[in-house]
Amino acid sequence: MNPNIELAENLKISRIVTGLWQIADMERDGNTLDPVSTSKYMQAYVDSGFTSFDMADHYGSSEIIAGTFKNSLSEKEKVQLFTKWVPKPGKITRSDVRSAIQTALDRMQQTSIDLLQFHAWYYPDPSWLDGLFYLNELKEEGLIQHLGVTNFDAAHLRIACASGIPIVSNQVCHSVIDQRATQQMKKVCDTYHVKLLAFGTLAGGFLTDRWVGKAEPSNSEIKTWSQMKYKRFIDAAGGWEVFQQLLQTLKQVAEKHQVSVANIAGRCILENPNVAAIIVGARLGESEHIEDNKKLLEINLQAEDLELIQEAQRSLTPIPGDCGDEYRKPPFLTASGDLSDHLETIPKAFTPIQKTAQREQIFSGTEWEEYAGYCRAVKDGNRIYISGTTSTHGPDQIGGLDPAAQTHFVIDKIEGVLTSFGGSLEDVVRTRIFVNEIKDWEPVARAHGERFKGINPANTLVEAKLVGEGYLVEIEAEAIISSAD
Repeated sequence: MNPNIELAENLKISRIVTGLWQIADMERDGNTLDPVSTSKYMQAYVDSGFTSFDMADHYGSSEIIAGTFKNSLSEKEKVQLFTKWVPKPGKITRSDVRSAIQTALDRMQQTSIDLLQFHAWYYPDPSWLDGLFYLNELKEEGLIQHLGVTNFDAAHLRIACASGIPIVSNQVCHSVIDQRATQQMKKVCDTYHVKLLAFGTLAGGFLTDRWVGKAEPSNSEIKTWSQMKYKRFIDAAGGWEVFQQLLQTLKQVAEKHQVSVANIAGRCILENPNVAAIIVGARLGESEHIEDNKKLLEINLQAEDLELIQEAQRSLTPIPGDCGDEYRKPPFLTASGDLSDHLETIPKAFTPIQKTAQREQIFSGTEWEEYAGYCRAVKDGNRIYISGTTSTHGPDQIGGLDPAAQTHFVIDKIEGVLTSFGGSLEDVVRTRIFVNEIKDWEPVARAHGERFKGINPANTLVEAKLVGEGYLVEIEAEAIISSAD
């Protein structure tokens, strides 16, 4: 296997990217690593052909360490530094974005970021799109070379790409335990030519020889944030017994190829044609596994190997939801089991206006509402009535000419209204869908089906000529908040 791949024009990366998230864990007790001495441990990776490094604004001093290392190299030595911006949920301004990117550039001591990856916590508030639009402006300025996202689900990756954001990659959890990236995500990646950067391929070290045949660890035996997180994935996938059966199968294949379990676990994910690279974490100066990682690229898995592994995977319970859902909805598969380590609160997408003791209104700020004399939604007692909603955000039409993208964005706006009133999508009892062209009915209906799966409101879909050029779908909804007094 070629050790490098072209992720985008002028961006060739390693098939194995070195992840530096464990720097945060190494600095957990208030200890700050010395950037000069720590950065020297990165040279061994580059010497072995692993020239790509992944960081984030919240991975301790990883950006400082990596930038120090890059600046110590000669012009002939090339490395690729990826980082992430993970803003708190809520409104995002141009100045917020510029300040965050300048902070990253200062920490990395660079004039441009090779790949900036954006994370959004809360899709019902369209501010996440503002963040991407503003990041693209900085890309056009040259402060960012390439844009990626991290932990996006398929629907919102589709919305962003269809709206003209030049996304080259989506960094998501993907392993032999977690196969969500092979479902709806594959369709979007194929349509918009987005590649995946897969993390969690070794499940925090659980997908290694060390755990083959071992008893289930107690909480006191789990030492790192990564282990706390991926033990939750194992539990969600059916528990320790079925996990051990999978490990035994990986061990069988590993012995056949005379490599490690970690090698096979990683190589399986590189078999996915949508995956550009896997990200393997490193504790710089403590745990490197460079020689073992080099073997991974030399493995040639045969059809019978993959069939054996797939048979073991069938005993697993599928990880629920889509990529990134572990950070947005229960069950939260995070180290803490909730979002307490990440967020204090999620602001409402909209602010309701009290009209009477029983009635509230929400305005989303589109030009249509002002001159046509209506609001986005009315809450009267425990009933909510949502106006016909299109894929409009401020003056912009979102989702391009992708009917599924437009539908998902419309439903986001509906969800934003409901949650701002104290409800949820689960409270919807009726939707009405209007498509501009009947040929678009199926992708629109399928998107509606994805979002309302298990809720199943009463629904009507008809063809109707919509007001406004480029709008493919309009949806209105009614909801009853059963818990209201």
